[in-house]
Amino acid sequence: MKLLLDTHLLLWAAGVPGRLSSKTQDLISKPATELMFSTASIWEVVIKNALGRSDFRVEPQQLRDSLIQNGYRELAILSEHALAVGLLPPIHKDPFDRILIAQAQVENVILLTTDDQVARYPGPIQSV
Repeated sequence: MKLLLDTHLLLWAAGVPGRLSSKTQDLISKPATELMFSTASIWEVVIKNALGRSDFRVEPQQLRDSLIQNGYRELAILSEHALAVGLLPPIHKDPFDRILIAQAQVENVILLTTDDQVARYPGPIQSV
C-alpha cells in the first residue's frame, strides 16, 4: 500500500509521533507500506515556517533529510497534478491541500489526513 501523508501528519511523524493516532501509527509502521511525502509539503513548511507559524517550527531541510533517511519517497509535483487541481470541486481553498489531493488522485495513492474538509474529496483519501 502506498500512503501519501499530509503536511501535519509528516510533521508529527518526524517530530511528535505521540500526536499520531494509533490507527495512523499502525498504517505507517506496516513493513509493506510505501510512505510518501509531497514536494508541496516541504514547500508549505518553508513558507509557513518563514511566516513564524508555531505549528511549522521545523528546519525544512532537516525535515526532508529525515524523511528520506527514514524510507519516505518524495513525490514531485508534475504538470499533470497541477492540471488535476483545476478539476477538483471547491470544497477546500488551501492550495497545498488541493495539490496533495490531486496528487493522490492522479497517482492513485492513499492520502492520509486529519483535515475533515480534505477527507470530503472523492478518491483515495483516508481520514485518520
